Amino acid sequence: MSDKINKKFMKMAIAKAKAGIRKGQTPFGACIVKKGRVISCEHNTVWKSCDITSHAEVHAIRKACKKLKNISLEGCTIYSTCEPCPMCFSACHWAKISKIVYGARISDAKKSGFNELNISNKVLKSKGRSRVKIVPDFMRRENAELFMLWQKLNKSKIY
Repeated sequence: MSDKINKKFMKMAIAKAKAGIRKGQTPFGACIVKKGRVISCEHNTVWKSCDITSHAEVHAIRKACKKLKNISLEGCTIYSTCEPCPMCFSACHWAKISKIVYGARISDAKKSGFNELNISNKVLKSKGRSRVKIVPDFMRRENAELFMLWQKLNKSKIY
């Protein structure tokens, strides 16, 4: 897809992350697209659900699978405001998502105080022999700004 189209979908993930921040959640959003059509767009709900696995990518995958009535998301691209954590990368791999486009890096989340495992998607892809295509650092500045917004609104509960 062109950068213009990728920007459109990444902006949707960013908007969803901002909506989550306004609801007291953490600064993460994810949007799943297939053939130019949005299948799901979600934000993190760890604090609302009191569930540490309630990451934006996991929510987006669950919703997309239900909507498509299939556990395979082959042919889909996930736009994530931050590099998926190992749990979310694994979920993308198992769902057979074809491409991950992410903005901020795991190191950006770690700098903001999140208890991240410093294992990049590139390393996970290599070690797991995953076929997922990875597009890193897409609109990185705009996505990293989500952490500053989150801290500014004083809703900065970390996990």
